[in-house]
Amino acid sequence: MLIDVEAVSIEGGDTLHRAGGDLAAKPHIVGYQCAGTVREVGAGVEDRSPGQRVVAVMFFGSHAERAAAPAAATWPIPDGVDLEAAACVPIAVGTADDCLFEFGRLQAGETALIHAGAGGVGMAAIQLAKRAGATVLATASSDERLKRLEEFGLDHGINYRTGDFVAAVREITGGRGADVIVDSVGGRTLEGSFEAAAYRGRISYVGSAGRDDYRPNVDLLRPANKGIFFGAELALHRDRVHPMVAQHIADLATGALRIAIDRRYPLSEAAEAHRYIESRQAFGRVLLVP
Repeated sequence: MLIDVEAVSIEGGDTLHRAGGDLAAKPHIVGYQCAGTVREVGAGVEDRSPGQRVVAVMFFGSHAERAAAPAAATWPIPDGVDLEAAACVPIAVGTADDCLFEFGRLQAGETALIHAGAGGVGMAAIQLAKRAGATVLATASSDERLKRLEEFGLDHGINYRTGDFVAAVREITGGRGADVIVDSVGGRTLEGSFEAAAYRGRISYVGSAGRDDYRPNVDLLRPANKGIFFGAELALHRDRVHPMVAQHIADLATGALRIAIDRRYPLSEAAEAHRYIESRQAFGRVLLVP
């Protein structure tokens, strides 16, 4: 499918892919998630049509005015759902869902610790964990950010810049620790997550966004989903994952899911948008608007 791109949700992985690694082509177009209107469909595509609004994921190429994606990796955007909000859903919300439920097996009454709570995966995980009946703890870099997260369902905020998050989790839980931890930071934070977990606790490790040179040697576990790699789940378990993401997109219309958009940049200012994300100042999502 060929899509006229109207909103690009910049994912944390986009900045990491730009910074290094093998490139599929040169010049290389960064980005793996966007939303827009279908311009053309290829042979054999029967459930999508020109003029339809969709959100799509792809291996690369979203930072553009037009993007190509397999029809199977797109979701129609229902009437009444904001396109910019939908552009932010599949990767971040799908990852949060898998971290908490498919791999974390979170149950009502348990305690969830969400690292990087003001980020895309973090903010989604806070909402989903609260909806599931968990007590929700989250880390962030300032008290102001933590206060803002309360409206998304946060019960206990932990400022990791001013204190020891492991000690804070132990204190909040009466020494027990967290039942499920969503860790997208890695490095020393991941090592701390080992200590902050309860007996039989589950740690959903989903990346090394903290770019900490010191890290436990677990990166090789993620591609085989001994950690969490949502791309593999989408490719290998589409029958489970695709309806799950579709439900989250539908939840936007009812208010059951909220997307916070921090800033919008024109496509020509993609470099500045990436710099802003890397500054770790964003609260929620950052969009490119072609």
